Amino acid sequence: MNYRYNGQTIVHGPDTGLTLENAYRYCRQIAKHHAKTFYLAANFLPKPQRNPIYAMYALLRTVDDLVDHAEDKLTNGTLTRAEISAMMEQWKSRLRDCYEGNHNGDPIMMAWQDTLRTCDIPIELPLDLMDGVAMDITFEPFRTFDDLYVYCYKVASVVGLMCSEIFGYSDKKALDHAIELGIAMQLTNILRDVGEDVDRGRIYIPLEDLDRFGYSREAFMRKEMNDNFVKLIRFQIERARRYYESSEQGIPMLAKESRFAVRVSSLNYCNILKTIESNGYDVFSRRAYRSFYQKIRTIPYIWYRTQFAS
Repeated sequence: MNYRYNGQTIVHGPDTGLTLENAYRYCRQIAKHHAKTFYLAANFLPKPQRNPIYAMYALLRTVDDLVDHAEDKLTNGTLTRAEISAMMEQWKSRLRDCYEGNHNGDPIMMAWQDTLRTCDIPIELPLDLMDGVAMDITFEPFRTFDDLYVYCYKVASVVGLMCSEIFGYSDKKALDHAIELGIAMQLTNILRDVGEDVDRGRIYIPLEDLDRFGYSREAFMRKEMNDNFVKLIRFQIERARRYYESSEQGIPMLAKESRFAVRVSSLNYCNILKTIESNGYDVFSRRAYRSFYQKIRTIPYIWYRTQFAS
């Protein structure tokens, strides 16, 4: 069996089936196609860390695509909740097989299995991620920030924890700060995607915050821009920035050769918040976007900070 991704064919080797080199190439193409900021940051990692990072992203993308597929089919009535549960269990079974040494000829599982040879990443982390993204299938608005925090941890912070095991760290406190960076990035995602989520009938911002600023759910779904809404978004931005600022303490605890890539990813994601501000807090009709030039322009500053602040 051959695998195709983004127009490229990944073929099995003549003797041993799918080769590890091709498996990692397949994972890299997935990261390159779907995650521009992530892929840019990964390019600044030392070579031994790049392949594990690509394998991790491809694994996470597989989970995300599985849930998106299930969500669409549930919406149009071609899939039942029982069938979705069966799909989830099948994926978890594949993951357990991988951890037990059997990749079943899947390029992503083959690359992940190789990653596990050198990185101590417990199976609970990808399983937590799957539970998190599955929350989108039967979405319910988050009443409090504590509720939202659990979701952010499962869909984003576990990624930071896996990355930390790939990068290496000198102090376990680095893991607490990796969790914070994941929370910050997911809060940024939520703000960036407000307009798209409203079109799907969803509000990810905690309802207690809407109440705090006197902005109703009905106004949110109508995409009403007013002073209360601006105050609400400012509050969300400042919350995310606090998490970014606290997460900075963990970067010097990471292996030196990985710090630059983490800062590239963190700063470029954090700068999405600046774009929201420059867009006049209009997250309904203007999706905050950072151009490739804007991302590259941050590199000299990040390099300087990495050299003299770590």
